[in-house]
Parts: sequence; structure tokens; C-alpha cells
Amino acid sequence: MSFAKLPLATAVAATLFLTACQTTDMQMGSQGAKTVATGAAAGDASANASSSLEKCPAPLGTVSLIENQSAGWYTILRNEYKLPPTANLLRLLIQQSNCFVVVERGAAGMNAMTRERALMQSGEMRQGSNFGAGQMVASDYGLSPEVIFNNDNAGGIGGSLGGLVGGRYSGVLAAVGGNLQTKEASTLLTLIDNRSGVQVAASEGSASKTDFGAFSRIMGNTGGGNLGGYSNTAQGKVISAAFMDAFNQMVVALRSYRAQAVQGQGLGGGGRLSVDGAAAPSQTSAPGATKATTTRKKK
Repeated sequence: MSFAKLPLATAVAATLFLTACQTTDMQMGSQGAKTVATGAAAGDASANASSSLEKCPAPLGTVSLIENQSAGWYTILRNEYKLPPTANLLRLLIQQSNCFVVVERGAAGMNAMTRERALMQSGEMRQGSNFGAGQMVASDYGLSPEVIFNNDNAGGIGGSLGGLVGGRYSGVLAAVGGNLQTKEASTLLTLIDNRSGVQVAASEGSASKTDFGAFSRIMGNTGGGNLGGYSNTAQGKVISAAFMDAFNQMVVALRSYRAQAVQGQGLGGGGRLSVDGAAAPSQTSAPGATKATTTRKKK
């Protein structure tokens, strides 16, 4: 009796067979190839954006992406998973949300703008090109992304499935269970005010999805056909979803934003956590003074 004739295997094989019957012709806009960052953005308009993306009625300011390309997580993202910079993903999400206006600060983009200005200064550009000084838009905020946790094999059930069932087919079921992997990713976004250096907001996001790739490999040997990429979940899709989750949570918090206020001397005036029991210096103290010349009044 073959494994393909078992009731459980028959149900799985039927499902996979129907999937395998799909056309293999080129499919533009294929849903299976998309991440949560989908569609397009143009100005404050968006097309085919994910319905799960939080949106704003008006931008909160301009923002630039600050990606630490020397960090360990970025090296793994680029070398192991062969994924492009996370800034490319976040640019689309941010503009579609209409919560910020994205300004270019990446090395490639800045080099392109510098090149155009150099061409203007060389006299090679036609009249009216208008690449003169004073046109760059300031970046009010900087958004820093980070992948803080990434697991490519979380919750794999290994041979437990075969152990539970037992019998002659336990080896086959254990192979299935060993390849049922849950891909997980957790990300962090930090929003910094570029003028003051103050952290305005921070958020964490996460996502997970189970990889059923083993079914295609096993059923490929039992008449079901090898589905390959149709049944495998790319780690990049999970990371994309984790970043959308982090961005959504940040937007929700920003809707209720209130600036943090330090009583007394204000931001950067010494703070309220003195280290020697003395009051923080007054902002009117003479330069170079070693001790506080004023004391705070008790409330």
C-alpha cells in the first residue's frame, strides 16, 4: 500500500494537485509574489496599497531613511537572504501612508543630485534647467530601521509528528513535520528629530508564517508534483510584514503624540536626576561655573 493511498495523504495530494494545475505562464501582478508592501504611491495618492497599512490625513513632516549598513543584521539581510536595503521597502510604505514626505539622503541618490549640479556648473546644461542653490528640502526627521530578531526555523516540529502516529509511515510523517518551519521576524523603527536629536517615537513589529515546502517535495515523489517556489515562503515577505507592523504601531502612537517636557530647566538643562544632591545649574549661570549659583524653589 503506497503512502499516496492513505486518506490523509490523498487529501493533501488533491490540494497540491489543484495548485499544480495553475498556469505556469508569466503572471504580472501575481499575488503569490507580492509582499505587504505592494501597489504604488505618487504624491499623496496611492494605488493598490495594502488595506492593513495605517494612513494619515496629512503629512507630519519630512523624513529621511537612516540605514546602518555596517550593522550585523544588515549583513545577514544582504549576504544570507540576498534582500535589498530595507529603505526601499519603507519608502513605499511611508509615502502610501501619507504620514511623512520622504526626502532623499541615500548615497546613490545624493550622488545623482550632486552630479546634476556639477553639470549645471560646467555650463553643459541648457538654459532654464534651474539646478541652482537653495532648492533642497530639509529632513525634519530621520527614521532608522533594524531587524532585531530573525528566525528561519522557529517551531519546527521535527520528528514529533511521526512519533505521535507511529507505524510504518512514521518516517514519512516525520519528514513532513521536520520541514514544517515557521519563519519569524521582529523589527524596530526609531524616529529622531533631526534638529534637536531627540527621539520622537520608537516601535517594534513582528510577523510569522509557516513554510509548507516539505509537502511539495514529498508529494513530488508520490505523484503530487514538485511545487517549488509556489509553496515556499520567502523570509523577505515576513520581514516586510514585520516592518509594516512596526510602522503601523508607530503611526497609531503618533496620532496621540505630545512632546515630553522636563520640569525646571527644560530639555538639556541638566535634568532632574542630580548626581551630587545639588540643584542643576541655572541657564543664566556664568560660563565656567563649577557649582550651581541658584537653587530651585520647593513646590
